[in-house]
Parts: sequence; C-alpha cells; structure tokens
Amino acid sequence: MPVITAPEQFNVGDLYVDLAALGDVPLLLKCEGFNFAGSVKLKAAAEMVSAAERDGRLGPGSELVESSSGNLGVALSLVARSRDLRFTCVTDARCTQAARKVMTSLGATVHVVTEPHPAEGLLGARIRCVRELCARDEKVVWLNQYANDGNWLAHYLSTGPEIFSAVPDLDVLFIGAGTTGTLMGCARYLREQRPGVAVIAVDTEGSVTFGGPPGTRHIPGLGTSVRPALLDESHVDDVVVVPEAEAVESCRRLAGHGFLFGGSTGTVVAGARRWLATAGGAPRAVAIAPDLGERYLDTIYDDEWVARAYSAAPWRQS
Repeated sequence: MPVITAPEQFNVGDLYVDLAALGDVPLLLKCEGFNFAGSVKLKAAAEMVSAAERDGRLGPGSELVESSSGNLGVALSLVARSRDLRFTCVTDARCTQAARKVMTSLGATVHVVTEPHPAEGLLGARIRCVRELCARDEKVVWLNQYANDGNWLAHYLSTGPEIFSAVPDLDVLFIGAGTTGTLMGCARYLREQRPGVAVIAVDTEGSVTFGGPPGTRHIPGLGTSVRPALLDESHVDDVVVVPEAEAVESCRRLAGHGFLFGGSTGTVVAGARRWLATAGGAPRAVAIAPDLGERYLDTIYDDEWVARAYSAAPWRQS
C-alpha cells in the first residue's frame, strides 16, 4: 500500500498510451500528468526547491518567486504549500484561468504581466518583473527554471531512467522544448545508456528556441521568446516545428479516443507524426506527454476560442 507524506512524492512514471493501437502512428506516449500538480513540471519543481534548501538559499522567512506560463507555477505552488513556503508566480495572459485558480487555491500569489517586452516578448517582461521583485526584498528567492541545473537534473534522475527501463530497445524519443529541462535531462541520460537513440526536440511555431523567427503564440507551455540558457543543441539530433493549429487538431484527435491531453502534449504528438512520416523502417518510438487537458477546456477544447485564435472554422471532436 503506497503511503505518502507530501504531494510531490506521488508521480506515475510507467503509464504509456499505445497510439498505434488507436490507428495512429507507431508511438508510445509516456503520460506525465498523473500527479497532484497535473504535469511533468512537478519533478523539476521538487528538485529545484530541494536543491535551494540544501544549499541554504531557502530558509525561514524566504519567499519563492518564479516566471511560469502555468504548469511549473502550479507545481511550485503545491511544493511551496507542502513545505510552508510563500510563493509568487509571475505569468502572463496566456496562462489558463484554471491554472491560475489552482495556484491561488494553494495559497500562491499570481502576478499577471500584460505588456510584452519590445524585443523579448512576454517572457522577457516576466523575467524583468521577477528581477524587480528580487531587488526589493533579499528574502525573495528566484529559482530561475531557465538556467537552474535542477531543472534538467530532475529528468536525468527520473524521467530518463523510467523510459530506458520501460523501453530498453528505444530508437527515437520526442520531447517538447520549453525551458528544455526535460529535453536536456533525458537526452543526457540516454546518451550514456543507449548512445544510438535519436533525440528529437519538438518546438512550436513562433518560438525562438532553435533560431526561428518570433511570432504570436496562444498556447502556454512549449516555445520561448528568449533562448533558454539550459539548451545544449549538441544533445539534440533533430528539431520539428509545429504550427499551433496543428497542435490543437492533434489534441482533439486524441480526445476523440477518450484521451484528454494538454496543448504541450498535442504539440509533441503532432511533431512526432511529422517526423515519423518521413522516417525509414519501423523505429521504436516514445514521446513524452507533459500534461493533461482539464486546464485547457476554455481554450484548445473550446470552438469559439479556437476560431478567434486561429481565424479558422471551429473544429469539432469526432
């Protein structure tokens, strides 16, 4: 009988959806949303907070602050609450109302940035806001998920080993690129254990992470307007860039089979479909599904929102 004393101790690591069995591409989808934070970000949140406590950055009276488009903010709200820490999340208008409500329910303060930085977009504006908060009070601690080694280390220690244990004959792994913590941690681990594995990064159109032109993005999670400091492209074999409308269609296709996933997952699956369509042979493939879909009911699963966001006829689930 599993018994836990803190919410971050529970995280399902061995659940996969076989998309080939659904008449889709030959791909195993590793589900990372079955924990109390609802996303893969719980792993990084717990590791970064624990590291800050170990090195003395966090102590009595400290307040955490972090920039997040949603999922990490929820995960840090949960970890902070369980450890009796104050937490402020600096986000922007793309953060779903559901994510904001979860954070405030867990006692976090949510600060929403509305004006983008002229060169670095909303992410740049969020980071500047975080720095201002830190400058006002020395007890405010910024974990900085974009450059914190604990972000990728969490996945080197957990997600990577979980995948290798479940699929030791893995040929290709698809990972969405946001802060690139999941990407870097899994890639580093698999490079050591199975050097022949192809690591494919999936990015969203409008993201500058891999040198693409900046553009408007509506779905939080993947993509950046400032290149992440954690990214080391030597660990990436290929990059697939997915238009957001295609990610929405991918989410709705999965929902048509009863699997309600989030926007990041839809992007990753769409990218995997694109890459596998041109791959030779029958590679043993896994993709990481970072999140579930409940927080996107008012956005990617809402016909009116989709029509407004993408100037397209509303899609309906089949």
